[in-house]
Amino acid sequence: MNRLLLTMLLVLSAFPVCAVGEGEMFGQGRTYFSLMVGNGYAFDNNYFVIGASATYYVHDGLGVGFSLENWSGGGPGITKYAPFAQYVFYQASSVQPYVGGFYRHTAVGGLPGINSVGGRAGIYIPAGSNAYLGAGFVHESYLNCQETVYRACSLTYPEFSFTFGF
Repeated sequence: MNRLLLTMLLVLSAFPVCAVGEGEMFGQGRTYFSLMVGNGYAFDNNYFVIGASATYYVHDGLGVGFSLENWSGGGPGITKYAPFAQYVFYQASSVQPYVGGFYRHTAVGGLPGINSVGGRAGIYIPAGSNAYLGAGFVHESYLNCQETVYRACSLTYPEFSFTFGF
């Protein structure tokens, strides 16, 4: 797992970094990093969840990125990888709504991995000159899912984030 986190940090450091003026927080060329810490529940176990993501804005408001989550403390161990895209309605004044989609691979110790697709929507609230608090909802549907193994083949859940940019 340490090798995986090191790889993620190296990938994140490869994103270009540039300075832009006020009002261009989600402008083309910006890079944002998000951190996640929380808890999760799966397989009748509680987990400690830690994750990170990076988003690069290829066009004003349109970002593409990659996220990584590690679920530990329960059994079996879970690791999730997800490329994603999102659009932030950056023209809004004090709160910026966002929508996005993702493809996720979930590796579960002792079980075959499973893939999913999903969407998210929410808002970003400014928390400083280069930082945002995010709140929203995610809907995720598992592909080729067997409910006898995974119990549910689609989920809807809240998400909260702290995002900082350069």
